[in-house]
Amino acid sequence: MKFQMICLPLLCALGSFILTLLLGRMIIPALRALKAGQSIREIGPSWHKSKDGTPTMGGIMFILSAAAAMILCGWGGMMSGSYEHLFVLAFSLIFGGIGFIDDYVKVKKHRNLGLTALQKLALQLAAAALYLLLLRWSGSLSGTLYIPFWNITVSVPWWIYLVFAMFVIVGCVNAVNLTDGVDGLASGVTIPVMAFFAVTAAVWSSSSESGLMTLGLFPAALFGGLAGFLVYNFHPAKVFMGDTGSLFLGAAVCGTAFAMDMPLILILIGIVYIMETVSVMMQVAYFKLTHGKRIFKMTPIHHHFEMLGWSEIKIFTVAVCVTLFCCAVAFLGVVNRY
Repeated sequence: MKFQMICLPLLCALGSFILTLLLGRMIIPALRALKAGQSIREIGPSWHKSKDGTPTMGGIMFILSAAAAMILCGWGGMMSGSYEHLFVLAFSLIFGGIGFIDDYVKVKKHRNLGLTALQKLALQLAAAALYLLLLRWSGSLSGTLYIPFWNITVSVPWWIYLVFAMFVIVGCVNAVNLTDGVDGLASGVTIPVMAFFAVTAAVWSSSSESGLMTLGLFPAALFGGLAGFLVYNFHPAKVFMGDTGSLFLGAAVCGTAFAMDMPLILILIGIVYIMETVSVMMQVAYFKLTHGKRIFKMTPIHHHFEMLGWSEIKIFTVAVCVTLFCCAVAFLGVVNRY
């Protein structure tokens, strides 16, 4: 059991990493040939125009590799009746599919805007509701709120929990999407988040009879896939993940948190995602209240730091370090749950 707890997630991550590197050599040239280039928004930083035409939809690379590695390494768990990792994968794939449609529209019409905001919201809320009901049916989701650090749970009426959780999921997914605005940022920030989930699942599985060990293979695989993708996505990026990748990642982050029945931990491990989203909300609200004044030079907040003269590498490094620290603190808050 100890061998499986340590070696199986590591093997899963390594396999996903290698597979992503190999897929990159095939998919990036194919995307270039298909002219699947990113169109940079006119309202974005002017220096980002040099990125115009960089292949997008590269998220396919880590999605395929993580799925393959997880299914292969989790086959034994599936044979023993553990399917939690498949639930999270399917949920993430639905959001990745929404992102793919959005990317396809952008590439096909050569503009930065794909699906309308209303279309995205409707699809995302429907997917979130179905996923939460599936987790509830399977017994993975208690419907109570686990409070990290205090190690207690608070009972909440199911319908209130469901509505709350749906909007948390949609908010989290779109927060990750907003974070994908600087080379390597979304992938770099999500790597320690996936490490947190994988390590927590391994530790919990040693004292719990649930399928946490198998569930932990999903973040382990995505950790490896994102590390491989970062080889191509780090500044200067050779490929972007697109909405295909960022919506998949957002669903993977919140989907895993709910599958492990600890959604409140997203506040800590997702601090960078939250800062990105809050900066946009503050900017819009202040702009309307003051009839044109701004708090930040540009939002999301990573663009504000760019306008202050920070390089993309510095923004990446600071954001990843902040997330690493918060994930370490979060681990201390949940390690004694079981």
